[in-house]
Amino acid sequence: MISKQNLIDRFVSYVTVDTESDPNSMTTPSSKKQWDLAHQLVKELKAIGLEDVTIDENAYIMATLPSNVSHDVPTIGFISHFDTTPDFTGANVKPQIIKNYDGKDIVLNAEQNIVLSPDYFEDLLLYKGQTLITTDGTTLLGADDKAGIAEIISAMEYLVQHPEIKHGKIRVGFTPDEEIGRGAHKFDVEKFGADWAYTMDGSEIGELEYENFNAAGAVVTIKGKIVHPGYAKGKMINSMYIAQEYINALPREETPEQTSGREGFYHLYSIKGEVDHTTLQYIIRDHDRTHFEERKQFMKNIADDINKKLGVDTVEIEIKDQYFNMREKVEPVMHIVDIAEEAIKEAGITPIIKPIRGGTDGSQLSFMGLPCPNIFAGGHNFHGRYEYVPVESMQKAIEVIVNIAQITAKRNA
Repeated sequence: MISKQNLIDRFVSYVTVDTESDPNSMTTPSSKKQWDLAHQLVKELKAIGLEDVTIDENAYIMATLPSNVSHDVPTIGFISHFDTTPDFTGANVKPQIIKNYDGKDIVLNAEQNIVLSPDYFEDLLLYKGQTLITTDGTTLLGADDKAGIAEIISAMEYLVQHPEIKHGKIRVGFTPDEEIGRGAHKFDVEKFGADWAYTMDGSEIGELEYENFNAAGAVVTIKGKIVHPGYAKGKMINSMYIAQEYINALPREETPEQTSGREGFYHLYSIKGEVDHTTLQYIIRDHDRTHFEERKQFMKNIADDINKKLGVDTVEIEIKDQYFNMREKVEPVMHIVDIAEEAIKEAGITPIIKPIRGGTDGSQLSFMGLPCPNIFAGGHNFHGRYEYVPVESMQKAIEVIVNIAQITAKRNA
């Protein structure tokens, strides 16, 4: 496989380019700076020998590794996104390379006393003796999902350099704006032309996922009335107190920090309030479609109850679906999961098959006609200063991609 140093160099060249997406922009990509890495990736895909390398007006990148067998093989795809989350800065990323990790605390930033510790992040101990790439404590790293991009390009380069490895036609796709929920919105499934694909967008080594949350966003708007506080008795209506009543009506134990596995939640992620107007923003998540619909209705019922008590227009709620559980689209073609599971086992890894507590481009693409399970990219602690990725996990992800290509060709020989 590709050497460790070449993989590190490739990955670092990606994460040092700022590609933070912007949820407040209506353009695609949502930030102009995403074009910088997009153009770099196009050049690299051409340089390693892929064909039909294209980038469209929205920065969606596609490329082809032609089949090298004479028999018919389904066309498979591998997809990752190049934007990083707006939740935490991705500008001026300064990766640190920790060789032969000793299992102790890693000082990310001595000046600010920022420490990546296995006492808090126990998963670190899984990688004792390995090479870790971390942040400097002031930015995220961008392994979500530039690790996936590095793995896909490295795997394609390896297959080009080793024509003795037999495979069918492989399509590669890189997308903008996944982190703001738009990564698949303008993805041309017909142009991509794959029978199925895999997003390389998971976390811990071994992860294989074909279930994800059903997801919606909710905006709760609460109206109050402001008058001079000295003359407010019987007249002022403080919207922030009503907002507190709304918040308290939702089950406190059904929040992200108190749930796991297939348990759904309500997540309040923004409050903006004044006396006469308060806005609450929520995300709603559940793996079960029936429970998901019940959660949305419960939030509407709370608004109705408050309005019956205080007035019909006091609370308004707008709920918009974001994506759905890909399981219903993948289960009819479960052989694509079986192939990935076999490929992971052939790489000497124990598969970790579990539901995603989130979503990927693959969840939307599955409903667009491209079944698309998710495979580990290797990173941990995404979207923050404690993000890291073991290089050995990335190397194994490359091996899994190559294995999938071989297995698919063999099964259809």
